[in-house]
Amino acid sequence: MGSTFFGLDIALSGIFASNTQLNTTAHNISNAETEGYTRQVVNTQASKALKTYTTYGMVGTGIDVTGIDQLRNEYFDLKYWKTNTLAGEYTTKEYYVNCVENYFNEINDNGFTATFDKFYDALEQLSNDPSSLEKREQVAQIGSAFADYFNDMSSSLDQIQTDLNFEIQNTVDTINSIAEEISVINLKINTLELAGQKANDLRDQRNLLIDQLSNYVSVEVEEKVVNKTDISMGQKMYTVKIDGQTLVDTYNYNTLKCVPRECKANQNDIRGLYDVSWTTDDQTGETFSMYSGSLGGVLQALTQMRDGNNLENLYGKVSASVGDRQVTMTGTSINSISKLNIPNEGYVTIGAIDYKYNGFTVDIEKNALGSDVYTYTFDLEEPIKLDVDSVTAHIGETVDYKGVAYYKAQMNEFLRTFSDKFNKICNESQDLKGNAGEDFFVFKNEVTGEYTQLKEYDEITSFTSSDDTYYRLTMGNFKVNKAVIHDPNTFPAASDTSMGVANNIGVRSLLALKSDETMFKQGQPASFLQTLISEIGVDSASAKSFSKNQNTILNSISNQRLSKSGVDKDEEAMNLITYQNMYQLNAKVVSIMNEVLNTLINQMGL
Repeated sequence: MGSTFFGLDIALSGIFASNTQLNTTAHNISNAETEGYTRQVVNTQASKALKTYTTYGMVGTGIDVTGIDQLRNEYFDLKYWKTNTLAGEYTTKEYYVNCVENYFNEINDNGFTATFDKFYDALEQLSNDPSSLEKREQVAQIGSAFADYFNDMSSSLDQIQTDLNFEIQNTVDTINSIAEEISVINLKINTLELAGQKANDLRDQRNLLIDQLSNYVSVEVEEKVVNKTDISMGQKMYTVKIDGQTLVDTYNYNTLKCVPRECKANQNDIRGLYDVSWTTDDQTGETFSMYSGSLGGVLQALTQMRDGNNLENLYGKVSASVGDRQVTMTGTSINSISKLNIPNEGYVTIGAIDYKYNGFTVDIEKNALGSDVYTYTFDLEEPIKLDVDSVTAHIGETVDYKGVAYYKAQMNEFLRTFSDKFNKICNESQDLKGNAGEDFFVFKNEVTGEYTQLKEYDEITSFTSSDDTYYRLTMGNFKVNKAVIHDPNTFPAASDTSMGVANNIGVRSLLALKSDETMFKQGQPASFLQTLISEIGVDSASAKSFSKNQNTILNSISNQRLSKSGVDKDEEAMNLITYQNMYQLNAKVVSIMNEVLNTLINQMGL
């Protein structure tokens, strides 16, 4: 049976419960606009009933507060993280593809079509008056402007690649920082919850960090309870994985690092691009794959935009024995100088081992169908470590995306093919002095700084990485021959001296190249780059569409999540009134019980 003051105990438990509910509601209202905050509710239950050993059995003893819980739905969290990863990836791609599209500058007077047309207009005017020094100078100058367009484009794409590289480093630093913060919060949470408390606000901080991390990479989160006892909620083992590999393991965390490449992976790359790996590779035995298709998020978008080659890197089969310092690659993916964009020195990956090479030789043969077949021989810095028999080898990674590397390679292919045809006609023509024409388009040697003439495709059955072939011509070093600029008389407009040195047959052949539909599979030369520009437009529109769709879905999921875990100010205001009334009613019970007891104790005595 309860004591004389039993009623006061019941009312007191109600006051304490109502006070806790009021405080929790106040906490919710004060954090209504706090990012990542999860609404909290007070869980209550009737206190254990008291046996009275009377006819009516047991009597209630009041109310117990069993805990303060968060209203959070794990399903919405998972959906949010996955969608946030996609949104981060496509938003980043949209921005950088749009940068590429803007740099191509096709819609104004400085675009490729306008520059190409101006160059051919100058050739047309020269064909009408091939002995005019003024018109020859005009061809040379506009030709230089044509080359400058590609040089400027190369610089612009280099800048995008530089920005992407810088963003990769920033992203890696951010991921490391988040991992460290999560591990620290894990310790704080376990310290509190092992003592029987609930660290709701700390959990909000941790969940917000996971939200942020999911924008950069795909995440998987798992929480397990161990060492649970009657008085303890148990220690929590909390792991965070990115792309299936452990980033955080409760109080420990792994970090990523950016390592500048010693050599280029692609001829068109800027120097010092970062490779991303685990700092603790040796300890964990895990290898971080920065080109993994499941990496996701901003980091995947940055690496694909920087290094994306649309699967057009060099690969083939290699057979070699231990100790060999030369390896030969056959059955290769690239059998054209115009498409060859490997660095003149770098790393060839044979099986799973990287070998540095200091140069290469290419031998060209015709197959039964009359197509060129390339065989590559690489001079290795160190001997082969393991016997290999028809093992796949490659230079650079196969990245299934059209990034900066791809766009540069396409521009190189255009310039190499077009320049070869143009220069061949120049070589077969004569200048005003009756001399055989020199190359009009050349490349600037990055070592000597000289403008170097090139060997025609048709003349080559074998070449090395250091030979003056069109392999060495890129959009960055593409130039007009200085000899023609300094002395426009050397421009080869005539066919031969038997018809007079001022005839225009040579320049008419150059004009015919503009409408040559056999040079490229896309048709005329201008069609090649117009098709490329259209490709960029399609890629930009696609990235924009995906970005918009994923952000719309993300907002929808965010709203769904907020409907469960967010603070509704109107609802909290109603709760305030409800809990205030409950508090007042319990206080009224105390007041009444006080009067009852006063009557019992002070007024019923004799």
